Amino acid sequence: MADPAPQDMTITLEALDRDPFPIYRRLRAEAPVCRVRAVGRTFLTKAADTRYVKDTPALFSSDDPNTPMKRAFHAHTLMRKDGDAHLRERMAMAPAFAPGVIRDEWVPRYRRIAEDYVGRLPRGETVDLFSALSGPYSARGLAVLLGLEDATDGEMQRWSQALIDGAGNFGWHDGPFALADRANEEMHALFDRLQDRHRAAPNSSALSVMLNSGDPIPETQIYANMKIAIGGGINEPRDALNTTLYGLLTKPDQLEEVRRNADWDMAFEEGVRWVAPIAASSRLATDDTEIRGCLIPRGDTVMTIQASANRDEELFEDGEVFNVYRDRVPHQSFGNGPHFCQGAHLARRAIGEVMLPVLFERFPEMTLPDADAVVWRGFGFRGPINLPVLLN
Repeated sequence: MADPAPQDMTITLEALDRDPFPIYRRLRAEAPVCRVRAVGRTFLTKAADTRYVKDTPALFSSDDPNTPMKRAFHAHTLMRKDGDAHLRERMAMAPAFAPGVIRDEWVPRYRRIAEDYVGRLPRGETVDLFSALSGPYSARGLAVLLGLEDATDGEMQRWSQALIDGAGNFGWHDGPFALADRANEEMHALFDRLQDRHRAAPNSSALSVMLNSGDPIPETQIYANMKIAIGGGINEPRDALNTTLYGLLTKPDQLEEVRRNADWDMAFEEGVRWVAPIAASSRLATDDTEIRGCLIPRGDTVMTIQASANRDEELFEDGEVFNVYRDRVPHQSFGNGPHFCQGAHLARRAIGEVMLPVLFERFPEMTLPDADAVVWRGFGFRGPINLPVLLN
């Protein structure tokens, strides 16, 4: 029988939050299958292994009972389901994410929001785009998509962060769960209040299509789906935008080329490869198995580190470096397998097609005066938590 994976006693949650990439680089080289005691999971840091696990749901289930997500979301969400149960809830929202709906309804709405929010920014001043643009833009677009236009940008962002912090609360601390509890109460109250309106006037928003389905899923799961979308639908485009802007503004030669060729979509893809906004995912082993000669016992939770897979030396030359014009290799930032991100196409359009060109058209000489002033945080979810740029 294979030996258990080596255990690392030195990695801390604090170090992973501060900067996990040196840790991942070491693990890829020395122990690509490694039990990390502080997290209570077996880390998989190589691209082939993370893809294999996501593509093999019969052996690696999403239904991980040890994740804090259920506690944070007050629900057993589709993110923690497999097979028909997962597919039924995923498909309940699918009409809101149909390509034609995205093209004809959501992209024009996102464009109007982008032009409005960018138009409010002051010229000639240093502004933190995290709070002044990226967060509000992502929140407002998602509110429109979900049918929650009554919610303010501030509420959407606060709810999203509370859910993210709760779902990533691997230390099981009381504080993050208390904030998630408050967010759940407020979201449920809003969903309750909006039901009659969406039933009376059906539309393409996610809440409306789920409420008006001919074969609706239970209300508890409609609400769970909405919370999953809020939890992941703000931070992913927000952090992708901030990361891509950081990469372009610290590589002015690449920015010049991107602007000349309108390669905004390529810049977006490199941004999310370089720093995956959703950086890690959990899967439960349903039977004894092996990965790279290491025993993965039944009941063990493996963590696929897509943030590390996206920098795997076997696939990416100089993967630690932001390079829009690198050789194209598929990244794993939107996942793969049955749980591939439902909002991936919309995120690409909202950032690569809409916001980046709108922003640089208004501020063509935008600069990042002090790259060292940008602070990066996050292990399960990662991105800059500030982005002070000079708007010229």
